[in-house]
Amino acid sequence: MRVTVACDVDNPLTGERGAAAVYGPQKGADPAQVAALDEALAHWADMVASATGADHRNAPGAGAAGGVGFAAIALLGAELRSGIALVLDLVGFHERLGGVDLVVTGEGTLDEQTLNGKAPRGVADAARRASVPVVAVCGHNTLEEASFASVGITAAYALTDLEPDVQRCMREGASLLERLGERIAAEHLTT
Repeated sequence: MRVTVACDVDNPLTGERGAAAVYGPQKGADPAQVAALDEALAHWADMVASATGADHRNAPGAGAAGGVGFAAIALLGAELRSGIALVLDLVGFHERLGGVDLVVTGEGTLDEQTLNGKAPRGVADAARRASVPVVAVCGHNTLEEASFASVGITAAYALTDLEPDVQRCMREGASLLERLGERIAAEHLTT
């Protein structure tokens, strides 16, 4: 049996970019708990490596879902594929880029995780290979221009740039997105 797992991040299991360090604080873990979790994950990886003869803790995506990526690779022999790459292949995205002037991608918050294999990064990678510029639309952007530019996103447009009140952004999302769409068209599609 062949197991393929769609995964939207490329974090390793342990270390400064590992599951505990990156995702623990999001779930409420304090620094001491993050250290304890990382130590436990390292111990688990040591035991699995001893039992299987192979150490997969640094495989891209091993840190996904708190280490489920690692378990899938190390114990099921799974292939981890970028979730966005899998979806782009399934919908024929690459073939549809011919003659396209601009790709617009987005997510709720554009942040450091975006750079680690999430959908906007995958879209930007595919569009860059086809020499099509990409802009991102998001609810909130925490990245500096150099960070998102490093992965091929030309510009980022956040609802919170227009309306800092998040509750109003959610209530008035459609009209704010319309305004951002007009701005994107004016800045990127006029000749």
